[in-house]
Amino acid sequence: MGVTIIWDHQVPTGLQLPVARRIEMILGMPVDNVAAEALINGYHPERNQYDAGAVLDRLLFMTKMGGYAGPALLVVTHDLFVGDCDFVFGLARPQTGCAVISIARLDNGFYGRTEDFDDLADRAAKEGAHEIGHLLGLDHCQDPECVMFKPATLSELDRKRMVICSSCHEKLIRSTVG
Repeated sequence: MGVTIIWDHQVPTGLQLPVARRIEMILGMPVDNVAAEALINGYHPERNQYDAGAVLDRLLFMTKMGGYAGPALLVVTHDLFVGDCDFVFGLARPQTGCAVISIARLDNGFYGRTEDFDDLADRAAKEGAHEIGHLLGLDHCQDPECVMFKPATLSELDRKRMVICSSCHEKLIRSTVG
């Protein structure tokens, strides 16, 4: 089984391959990159953000129309929120096999810091692997270094390593084999 990453056309050129390779390393499964102009729903002008749930509704439609098999992750540049949360780095909907991440708050520029391509690629890979992990049946982990740990801040995301802990790894093997 493989994962399809759908890259919105606004994502910076050159990010796709390094992020995909890192996700392959973290999850131990093949990743296919697909470029797409993602026409997404759910913009809320009062927040200047997109509702991640509405984005996932659109992604499900895109995956059916595109004939993508297996889990699908959409990567966008738009800032996302869900419910009463100020923002989310990403959101997964395991019952549909669809997830989305935004690189908006993963980029140093959002915080007025010096741009760093490797920081962005590492964060996108960790957050992408995290959401794909949910699609593969993994829950949040209490280990703050595990990819499946739920970060509330960029610092917590940065603290995570690009691995899943042994407990999550065992669950992943059971869910993908059985």
